[in-house]
Amino acid sequence: MKYLSRTTIEWAVAIGLAFGVAATGGSLTVLDEWYYNLVQPWFKPPDLLFGPVWTVLFSLMAWSGVLAWRSEASDPQATAARRSVLMRLWAFNALTNVTWSYLYFYLQRPDWAVFEIVLLWLSIYLLIRHLNRYNKKAALMLWPYLAWVSFAGALNVATVFLNRA
Repeated sequence: MKYLSRTTIEWAVAIGLAFGVAATGGSLTVLDEWYYNLVQPWFKPPDLLFGPVWTVLFSLMAWSGVLAWRSEASDPQATAARRSVLMRLWAFNALTNVTWSYLYFYLQRPDWAVFEIVLLWLSIYLLIRHLNRYNKKAALMLWPYLAWVSFAGALNVATVFLNRA
């Protein structure tokens, strides 16, 4: 029996974690009568675009994670400490990513999601800042995610404004 290479395992874990988060958030995203009755801002893209965009973003997140994990340091203790911070930041990001879908779609509370998206944005910013210290390419791969969440935040705020009652 052949053993899996370290590279294969790293990629499998990163893809599994990234798309596990995506699947969890996706399972909370119900496009039902409530959603279709919301007044949407003029700049909202078609719903068909969201799936492919998120697929690209989660793929970039997985790639960034692999690059960050592989970053070598001359001091193994520094690498272990850096990886510990990295894992906590990724966990915070996963939690905030899923929580936004839970609030907006599952609880149907876009007003609460406005406040939560600030935490999601912050989690991405902190990841970029952390990664930029030792792997600029891994950090760079998260900028599209930050941009998309910024855009999603604008959509969220506009939707709340248009549907206030």
